[in-house]
Parts: sequence; C-alpha cells; structure tokens
Amino acid sequence: MKKTIMIDLDGVLDNYNGNYIEDKIPDIKSGAKEFIEKLSKDYELILFTTRNSKLATIWLQDNKIDKYFKDVTSVKIPAYIYIDDRAIKFEGDYNKTLDEIKKHKVYWKQ
Repeated sequence: MKKTIMIDLDGVLDNYNGNYIEDKIPDIKSGAKEFIEKLSKDYELILFTTRNSKLATIWLQDNKIDKYFKDVTSVKIPAYIYIDDRAIKFEGDYNKTLDEIKKHKVYWKQ
C-alpha cells in the first residue's frame, strides 16, 4: 500500500503568482509533469486546492496528469506529507514557529 501525499495546486503545480482569478487556473509549472510522474510511482497523490474541484479536475485533464491523482479535495486528510508553498514545518518549538511565521514569504514573492 502506497503512502499518500497531498499536493497543493496554486504555486506548486501551476504558475500562480498571487493574482487569483476564480475561473482560470494558471499554466502548469515547468517540471511539474515529470515531478508528478516520478512521485506517483511510490506514492498515492491527492490534489489539495481551495479552488472549484471541477475546474481543478479539468486543469489536471488538460495537462494530462489526471491519471496520477486519486482525488481532488479541499479537505485536509491524513497523509504522509503535504506539499504546499505556504507551509511552515512545526518542530516542537512555538517561539521558533512564531518567528518563522513573521518572516515567511512564499517563494514567488521573494
């Protein structure tokens, strides 16, 4: 049985840059197809997005990577790893986490 990895859409798989358009998902990020294909060999993949799930599913199909994903959801489910451009890893120290939150910038804003 493969472990599950949840992957965020905006800023991870697409070229999102903070300019949110409700009915248009940006183009696929360079290297994303190959990344997904490699991951899918060892892990079960679930797309995690707050976007409309039908729109996200169509985006996956248009980019020919839908076959690598078990599901599309906005619900955080138990997973081995979460891949997201807005994440901070909690390592047991609340003060360190507060500092990380204050200085955090998504990579596409640096």
